[in-house]
Amino acid sequence: MTIKSIEPQPTLLKSTLSVTDATAIIVGMVVGAGIFETPALVAANAGSAGMALSIWVLGGAMSLVGALCYAELASAFPDAGGSYHYFMRAYGPNLAFLFAWARMAVIQTGSIALLAFIFGDYAAQLLPLGSYSSFLYAMLSIVVLTGLNFTGVEQGKWTQNLLTLAKVLGLLLVIVAGLAATTTTAPVPAEPASQGSFGLAMLFVLLTYGGWNEAAHLSAEIRHVQRNMSKALLWSIGIIVSIYLLINLAYLQGLGLAGMAGSEAVAADLMRQVAGEGGAKFISFLIAVSALGATNATIFTGARTNYALGRDFPAFALLGRWNNRANVPANALLVQGAIALALVLLGALTRKGFETMVDYTAPVFWFFFLLSGIALFVLRWREPEAPRPFRVPLFPLVPLLFCSVCLYLLYSSLVFTGLGALVGVAVLAIGVPILWLMRKRVQP
Repeated sequence: MTIKSIEPQPTLLKSTLSVTDATAIIVGMVVGAGIFETPALVAANAGSAGMALSIWVLGGAMSLVGALCYAELASAFPDAGGSYHYFMRAYGPNLAFLFAWARMAVIQTGSIALLAFIFGDYAAQLLPLGSYSSFLYAMLSIVVLTGLNFTGVEQGKWTQNLLTLAKVLGLLLVIVAGLAATTTTAPVPAEPASQGSFGLAMLFVLLTYGGWNEAAHLSAEIRHVQRNMSKALLWSIGIIVSIYLLINLAYLQGLGLAGMAGSEAVAADLMRQVAGEGGAKFISFLIAVSALGATNATIFTGARTNYALGRDFPAFALLGRWNNRANVPANALLVQGAIALALVLLGALTRKGFETMVDYTAPVFWFFFLLSGIALFVLRWREPEAPRPFRVPLFPLVPLLFCSVCLYLLYSSLVFTGLGALVGVAVLAIGVPILWLMRKRVQP
């Protein structure tokens, strides 16, 4: 199989980011629409309010450990391909292909469907369309946003700023309303949630912390990276944990643990209890807009990674065609949109759209995260002379801890999840015969 050279390419990146700049970027990437959905699922799997809050703190600590590992990989081997590039260097083209396949068929498309379901859940609070409201809205958002990207419609900076403003305003409203709930209404009694799973709760929490693995790629642009990378990670994770604890305290104060666990749109239910139907409609609008923006961004980036897959592997050359007139990877967008729509149908089949997408992506996601941690050891052994502006502190304990966490969450995602997990693993497995057929075609 012919592949492109994996030698590091010269980088034109300049070290211009301060600790404050990097912290702001990381917080902005991590804090997303998921915080308006996952707290209810965490509450359903926690035995008490204290346990629920502890899980959020532990999730932040785990994220910091992982971010430190990714920071070394990103600073030692800076490349736009990210994990794909690390896999190519550490394991070769076969595993790198399976990762690229997984991103296209499971991870990225699953994330698009997952975000679309958040939009659907809150759009249904504004204008219900029957028992399948969330699924219909999710499908509509994918079709419309894929269509906009296909035609080359550019989103201006003001649009992204408005979407960010909607997210921040929504967070602040929920926090203030929930913490003030004792003066306006009596919260739902905090009865123990139904029997759940600590491992499943951690899956939802770490999904909400997701994004730090992309943030670690900033290491090539941070001034005095050896000293400032750890500072930026510590500050950003600390801020994110504080935000997540505050919003969960607000939910608990306003709804109680049982109220959270039984909610399908927890932020809307909190605002409905505190400020009436008008408050629920307003917060639903803000969250729906925020989720729509996150869906659009994921569609945009996902199509471009699929385009790269088409360039590197001839069997997927169709994806590697660029539409110069619209300046978009048109075929990659269409294939990605079709897969995402199929996943929405899977969510409709199980009637647990968001949860099914977490199930679908989690085993594959944590499998490759585990391989990323192992790649740190492989590359230290295989390329010991490579410059490493940032090194993981307390090596090898920190990366061993990261690999242990990934292994536990891989186990949890297989044992404590439902139909979606089996489908996700099966789709990943389809990549193996595809790889075999590609290798067979290129053999003389």
